[in-house]
Amino acid sequence: MIFVLWAIIFVVGIWIISTYNGLVALRLRVQNAWRQIEVQLKRRYDLIPNLVETVKGYMQYEQDTLQKVIDARSQAMTSKGIKETAEAQTALTQSLGKVFALMENYPELKASKNVLDLQEELTTTENQLAFARQYYNDLVTQYNTKQQVFPSNTLASVFKFQPSEFFSVPEAETALPKVNLSLTR
Repeated sequence: MIFVLWAIIFVVGIWIISTYNGLVALRLRVQNAWRQIEVQLKRRYDLIPNLVETVKGYMQYEQDTLQKVIDARSQAMTSKGIKETAEAQTALTQSLGKVFALMENYPELKASKNVLDLQEELTTTENQLAFARQYYNDLVTQYNTKQQVFPSNTLASVFKFQPSEFFSVPEAETALPKVNLSLTR
């Protein structure tokens, strides 16, 4: 009888340890995935001033649009938390999209190797950022699921594990973009 009791205590102890360690490991993976997003965002922030400086001379009549990119970049760099960062990134993406659309009106810009290289770097960074967001959200799903399913939810509540927030795209970014290529304002 004592042997059965010790066996049950041993099995429960192993389960507690493995479940706790699994939750901690997932939490750390979520934090690491967020840091990878931050690396891509930093790269993006570093490329934007180069792009603005390069196109500034060509786009003399578009200074307002360029200023909006600079302002959106500043706001994105100072954003805190996942939700605020996601919203700031949406504004930055939209302002960059306007610059890229306007660049189509300037044949000298489209022919400039510097501009093409910067545009390619930003596009690559955007793709890497999209993959990093997807990876982050996948890990958040795993982590949050482990906290909510029985029996690990009991241990998660005892040790006060908190669900992580998704890096979600605001509704405005999921809508189809409205592009107006007319030269009148």
